[in-house]
Amino acid sequence: MLRPWAALWITAVLLCRAVAQYSSDQCSWRGSGLSHESHRRDVEQVYLRCSQGFLEWLYPTGAIIVNLRPNTVSSSGRMAGLHVCIKPHTYSQGSHVYLERAGDLKLLLAETDQAQGTVHCFSLAEGALFVEAIPQTDISRRITAFQYELVPSQGPGAHMYPFLHPGEVTCKPCSDEEVLMAVCTSDFAGSGIFRGVTSSTKDHSPVVVTLSRLFRQKSGVFVWGGARGRGWTGRVNIPSECSVHPVGDEFLLTGSVHFGEAWLGCAPRYKDFLKLYVRAQKAGTNPCQIDTD
Repeated sequence: MLRPWAALWITAVLLCRAVAQYSSDQCSWRGSGLSHESHRRDVEQVYLRCSQGFLEWLYPTGAIIVNLRPNTVSSSGRMAGLHVCIKPHTYSQGSHVYLERAGDLKLLLAETDQAQGTVHCFSLAEGALFVEAIPQTDISRRITAFQYELVPSQGPGAHMYPFLHPGEVTCKPCSDEEVLMAVCTSDFAGSGIFRGVTSSTKDHSPVVVTLSRLFRQKSGVFVWGGARGRGWTGRVNIPSECSVHPVGDEFLLTGSVHFGEAWLGCAPRYKDFLKLYVRAQKAGTNPCQIDTD
């Protein structure tokens, strides 16, 4: 039986060792299981406070609990509307990933699943990530690594991201209010045409697009140099349940960027959007102003 002072000392040592492995920006964590070599059943707590980042665990032993939270203060209702999406690197191995809540574990990613690099999402209210190392006699060359994002489950175009609600993707057009909000708040917004579908997967089809206007983009998913150097070109992902037909019509293209890839959200014909935008402008109900010329 441990004396009280001994238990406190052990707890302090474990906490200090865990804190020493935290990243300074609180967005990402990189650590090594070698510190567990003499305590293979250690469980460390990791706290990340960003909307996106990564975790990299070399030579995994024992387990870590990853607590993810946004970096802004939110009400419990807004927290419940957030989802965590993780994308393992294809070289990730050495651990199973569970959801942990009140001591109950639910398998999210087995070690063999991680090599596929497929995105998996769950509600933030479902609990923390419990990453448990698989006992190995040789832990060399074992690395558990994944990226994560906090994603709102509601909002313009959220229904088009297939990993948020598997099997429940809807291809319905956005409402007028959603379109006006999407052009102001989406990760990218522009007008252009669909050129063709590239290789598809069971989840989505990447579609090549050329934009004549680019109102905004969160990251460089579209690059200058479209057809004859007069536009922005790139790819947008569309759920496999939905489809587009390359035609000459110009569309307003909005959407979100997840793990460096663009996903289509609201996409009405551009001429229909212009009529909607002008009406809202006259009524003074536009959430923002854009240059439509």
